[in-house]
Amino acid sequence: MKTLFYLFFFLLIFSCDNPTPNDLLPNTPVDITINLNNPEFNNLQIPSGWAYTSGGIKGILLYNRNGTYVAFDRACPHLAPTSCSAMVFDGFLLKCTCDNSLFNIFNGGISETEGVNYSAREYHVQVINASSLRITNY
Repeated sequence: MKTLFYLFFFLLIFSCDNPTPNDLLPNTPVDITINLNNPEFNNLQIPSGWAYTSGGIKGILLYNRNGTYVAFDRACPHLAPTSCSAMVFDGFLLKCTCDNSLFNIFNGGISETEGVNYSAREYHVQVINASSLRITNY
């Protein structure tokens, strides 16, 4: 019975589909605290509000998903960083300006573009108090 359990456990572990690691983007430390009362972040206080901030590789997009905040690096995840590889927010999608690839912020930044197998790099967002957010690497 114990052997059967271990066999099942190992089959379960090795059958999981892991996302393709992205070796194109450098590991950049992120530890940013923002004040939602600053004018550039006022839009974040309402559902579906968003804002850009500095940090990460090409900047960070912050989005208020009905009171839960998400943050994504603006670097196109499937391309090495270049001058055109900063994504822009385009109606619930991040759009890579180099090739118009799209990444959905509601499903964890997974690509909406056929042939692109990477997800947008997501950062952890912690609500410190009613007016402050902390953005860090996972």
